[in-house]
Amino acid sequence: MPNIVGTWRLVRGSAVDQDGNQLAPPYGGEQAMGRVTFNSDGRMMAVLCDGRPCLPPEEVREYTSYCGNYTFDGKRLITRVDAASDADRMGTDQVRDVHFEGELMVLRPPVKAYGSTVQQRELAWEKIADV
Repeated sequence: MPNIVGTWRLVRGSAVDQDGNQLAPPYGGEQAMGRVTFNSDGRMMAVLCDGRPCLPPEEVREYTSYCGNYTFDGKRLITRVDAASDADRMGTDQVRDVHFEGELMVLRPPVKAYGSTVQQRELAWEKIADV
C-alpha cells in the first residue's frame, strides 16, 4: 500500500460537469494553492485556495480547509472532520477515491454542487516533505 504520510502540494486540479464536459480548473487553475498533511498518528489537515492575486469582479475566491482523523486503505481516504472552514463539513466523513500517477497522488471527491454547477473534481498532489 502506498505511504501517504507527509506533506503534499497541489499541482493540478480538473473538473467536469455531470455530462462529462470539461470545466474551468478549480481554485484558479495554474495558480491554485494547496497543502495537505497526513501524520503517522492518523491526523490530517488540508487547505486549498484560489491563488490568483486578483479575481474578476463577478468571481468569489474559492477557499476550503478542514482537518480530522483519517483512515486510508490504499484506494479510499476517509477523514472524520472535526474542524473546517465550512460548518456543513463538521462531523462528516469526507471520502476521497485515491489513485497514483507515478509520484502524484490523485484524490477524487464525490460529485458535488459547486455554486450552481454539479462537478466531479480531481486534485493531483506531489509529496514535498516526509513528516
